[in-house]
Amino acid sequence: MDPRELSSVPRDVQTAAVERSKARAQKNYAKADALHKMIIDMGYRVLNVQNQEVLAHKYRIRLRGIDAPESSMPYGKEAKEELAQIVQGKCLRVLVFDEDRYSRSVGDIYCNGIFVQESMLKKGLAWHYKAYDKRPELEKWEKEARAKRVGLWSSLNPEMPWEWRKDRREGR
Repeated sequence: MDPRELSSVPRDVQTAAVERSKARAQKNYAKADALHKMIIDMGYRVLNVQNQEVLAHKYRIRLRGIDAPESSMPYGKEAKEELAQIVQGKCLRVLVFDEDRYSRSVGDIYCNGIFVQESMLKKGLAWHYKAYDKRPELEKWEKEARAKRVGLWSSLNPEMPWEWRKDRREGR
């Protein structure tokens, strides 16, 4: 509905969304599903929010100020699962501050009143990424998790993900 957002949605996506809605109204679910797949392939989704269909754009978002273990690192799978549990299928408020070199939006994410970075740090599933973010509350939450020895802090010497990635690039 917001004209600023609508102007950035490709015409093909807009048309497919309208046609999908018509197909669903006519109970032509095969056509509606095909149109939805086309919409998804173009980087969008049709979501049902409070009994209203909403066209949503998919974004790649880097959580500002934290760095979680990679999937193959200790606690990597747990971090990914926890993040998915917090945000998956829910409405999010994303405050974007920057774009990284991989074209991801860098921002703070809130979900149902939960500050996602705070939750990840307090559960010991991420590091405060001090090189890029100096917020004292992030440092405080990491220190609290370290003191409680929760999550990755239960290990004696957890490897920092940025060092792990650097070692892999250098072939160590």
